[in-house]
Amino acid sequence: MSIITRFAPSPTGNIHVGNLRIALANKLFSQKLDGKFILRHDDTDLVRSRSEFSESIRNDLLWSGLSWDEEIFQSSRLSLYKEAVIKLKESGRLYACYDTREELDLMRRRLLSAGKPPIYDRRGLHLGDAERIKLESTGRIPHWRFLLDGNPAKWGDLIRGDQEYNTNNISDPVLIREDGSYLYTLPSVVDDISCGVTHIIRGEDHVTNTAVQIQIFEALGNVKKQILFAHLPLLTDRGGDGLSKRLGSLSVKDLKESGLEPMAICSFLTYLGTSLPLIARQELSSLVNDFEFSNYSRNPPKFNQTDLLALNRQLIREMPFNSVSDRLGIKEADEMFWVSIRENIDSISEASEWWNLCQGSGNPIITEQDYLNIAIKLLPKEPWNEDTYGEWVNSLKRETQRKGRDLFLPLRLAITGKEHGPELKNLLPLIGRERTKLRLMGRSN
Repeated sequence: MSIITRFAPSPTGNIHVGNLRIALANKLFSQKLDGKFILRHDDTDLVRSRSEFSESIRNDLLWSGLSWDEEIFQSSRLSLYKEAVIKLKESGRLYACYDTREELDLMRRRLLSAGKPPIYDRRGLHLGDAERIKLESTGRIPHWRFLLDGNPAKWGDLIRGDQEYNTNNISDPVLIREDGSYLYTLPSVVDDISCGVTHIIRGEDHVTNTAVQIQIFEALGNVKKQILFAHLPLLTDRGGDGLSKRLGSLSVKDLKESGLEPMAICSFLTYLGTSLPLIARQELSSLVNDFEFSNYSRNPPKFNQTDLLALNRQLIREMPFNSVSDRLGIKEADEMFWVSIRENIDSISEASEWWNLCQGSGNPIITEQDYLNIAIKLLPKEPWNEDTYGEWVNSLKRETQRKGRDLFLPLRLAITGKEHGPELKNLLPLIGRERTKLRLMGRSN
């Protein structure tokens, strides 16, 4: 059986880490089994869906390394949904309801105050023709609900195990709004059937949707066993609380702009909530090899941004020069420069700061000018290499009897203007003798 998965965002905003985690799981699973990965834009909400968000979703996925084999827009498939509506109406599984929002809210409050679950009482199902005509004569336009059969929905979940959900505990879902537009539920089922989707991988907040959709699958003549489900536990913050309120600040776009590497994010999201250690992978293929549903715990994983930043630093430290040379924006930079600074940066964009420090103006901090004057006198002649710094410091040590921070720190502050950073033995050949001398004198080149 050919594996087909899908990622189905609604283009009503930018995707966040929670969305990307679902897209990544679908991509890795399909790629692991040589399957097909579909990007489906669930854009039947014509009021909120926007083309710029669809484009943003594309860009964010591609930046993350997630390409797709097929792209679908639900707004171009309305004829398929109309056919499904006709079938459901003819079988008596779709019925018209004329309740207003105010009437539904009142019904809900009454049930709750009576200690009963707020389940729709199906009054629309029992309306006679005369009653419907009367309601429509007053300007009422129906919405349409799917009639649940009351049987428990059962499925084997690749993460949660065997599942059974009592559909008597939920209201018949609305599939079509008063304006004739579709809610997510029906188009999703129709597309999953028509595209031959074999595995639906999504968050556990969709468990109730799964119970409903299984019945719609069956009502449309599809055998639910053809589709397997996997519901990933939702992300939480470090305290274990839901992350949903913070996801707006964790959009892929924002993470990208903060300087995080896509493979650091993908590595983090792949291993989060599994039994595997957090490892920064350089290639998506390495994540594919490690992806197994059996590795996932049912406990909600904690999204710790500190861990993500640490993983990003680890990734950068392991990146070879040929993988970043085109991104540095520095034509003259070579492998020696990259190896010298990569352990001291949190993002690739910071490389230019160290290049400017080496080749441009410095910002010397002078703490002991008398000591630095001695250092100037002992500066080795050029050419300089990685051994120059050690020779220079050893001569200073013999001359001044200094050691430790007293020996090193005044030099670093004067030459780089920073207390910490790459080893000076690597920076000195890039800075050169003349710039080093000027900075030891307190001049910024």
